[in-house]
Amino acid sequence: MNIVFFLIAAAFILVAFAFVLPPLWRARELQQADLDHRNIEIARIRLAELKNNLRAGGISQAQFDEQVAELELALSDDLSIESQVKAANTQGRWMVYLVAVAVPVLAGSLYLALGRFDAVEHGAELAQAAPAGMPTPADIEKMVAGLAEKMKANPDDAEGWLMLGKSYKYLEQFPKAADAFGNAYRLMGDKPDVMLLYAEALAFAANKNLAGKPSELIFKALKLEPENPNGLWLAGLAKVQQGDPQGAATLWRKLESLLPEGSEPRKEMQNIIAGLPGQAQAAASEPQATEQPAAAAASISVEVSLAPELQQAASPGDTLFIYAQALTGPKMPLAIVRKQVSDLPLKVTLDDTTAMMPAMKLSNFSEVRLLARISKSGEAISQPGDLIGMVEKASVSGSGGYKVVINQRVE
Repeated sequence: MNIVFFLIAAAFILVAFAFVLPPLWRARELQQADLDHRNIEIARIRLAELKNNLRAGGISQAQFDEQVAELELALSDDLSIESQVKAANTQGRWMVYLVAVAVPVLAGSLYLALGRFDAVEHGAELAQAAPAGMPTPADIEKMVAGLAEKMKANPDDAEGWLMLGKSYKYLEQFPKAADAFGNAYRLMGDKPDVMLLYAEALAFAANKNLAGKPSELIFKALKLEPENPNGLWLAGLAKVQQGDPQGAATLWRKLESLLPEGSEPRKEMQNIIAGLPGQAQAAASEPQATEQPAAAAASISVEVSLAPELQQAASPGDTLFIYAQALTGPKMPLAIVRKQVSDLPLKVTLDDTTAMMPAMKLSNFSEVRLLARISKSGEAISQPGDLIGMVEKASVSGSGGYKVVINQRVE
């Protein structure tokens, strides 16, 4: 629990009390001397009027005496009002005590019922090192490391483990993400979203292999939530890896039905399903001779070079990945070629023969994004410090070619 937060909250309450309580407490004292003086002056004027009226014969002596007596009685009542005013001013001060007690108690009760203490704690963890602008990758790693240290002292904080897992996933540190999600799953039980995050991290940590524990988690999550889009997508990938394209098609058709009609993701899903073995019925009905030119047409010629200003930042033995990626949806390469920096400049052809998975290949798409990335670590997953270049949109037509210049650093 963040003690600084409560000190700030207490300070705000005290400032509010400084405005609210003094008017309730302060006695609104009337200037009694001025009031008495005014009442006496009024009585003198009235008495003079009565005397003049008596001399003029307007009233009798008996009437004069009677009205003087009434005037004296009224003046006596006016002069005794002081004690009543003071008594009235002390009334209502019980509100001061009520407000002073009720406001902190009510505010604390509402915060206990509706507030999120863990959000205060973890928010401070992730914000304490952030600069005024956008945090750099080094800043993010430092914040995540701080959160990881805090989780060692609070191993039963399920939300904290979930946040840590998502942070590691963002940093593409998948083994650590899998450990964090595993702890969240242990504490939170069979929650589909947590199970799918855990399964995905395990798969990426095992070179995108969904067999074993990841598949078990995915299909268990789907039983609990049959229309979970991420679950349907991952389950379809698992079926493809198991050699069951028909099972994958069934799952992905269900996913397709959940996507908005006419949307780009739905069209891509339809293309992916059509690319599964046995699903492209229209293509299967055509002679084999007509299929070969179509397959040959689904290719892109890519010429890759390294910008002169980054020549010193790359070593000849560094790994070079050249790949195509869908414009929207999953970022898994549709086609990929692996080379070395020493091969630059070079020209390669991306087509279905360089696809990573049969269900995700170049011929399923009309347009793609082209990327060329130099990896110091040799890992297929992008890391800060890698060098990269890209063409945002390229047509999959088999004609012409594209030039990709590696001219940026991955932040």
